[in-house]
Amino acid sequence: MPSMTLKVLLPFEIFTDETGVTRIVVETAQGAFGLLPHRLDCVAALVPGILSFDAVGKGEVFLAVDEGVLVKTGPAVVISVRRALRGNDLARLRDAVEQEFLTLDAQEEEMRSAMARLETGFLRRFAALQGRPS
Repeated sequence: MPSMTLKVLLPFEIFTDETGVTRIVVETAQGAFGLLPHRLDCVAALVPGILSFDAVGKGEVFLAVDEGVLVKTGPAVVISVRRALRGNDLARLRDAVEQEFLTLDAQEEEMRSAMARLETGFLRRFAALQGRPS
């Protein structure tokens, strides 16, 4: 029976490295889609959600993943995400996605906005200093 390898990468570590994977289901902005071993090579942008896969001897496994990217080349599937959690309770994983990943994204957006305001203020003051005669 054909199978795939699945590697989920976080910024500073390998979260999981599985062999014998027969099916993977991921979530994208266009909806969920599945990967089987004979699917053509592809790349997909992932949104925060639940990733599930079937592995020989392990059954169905669920991971909560943050946004990231999936690359399938031949039998190898590599997924790179910012954060990931493993669990058996699908409802708890869904809650974790909604509470942790989406909330952190909103906080990061607020921080980026504040940094942009600080940078803009600094540049205005710097430009004003450059315009003054010495």
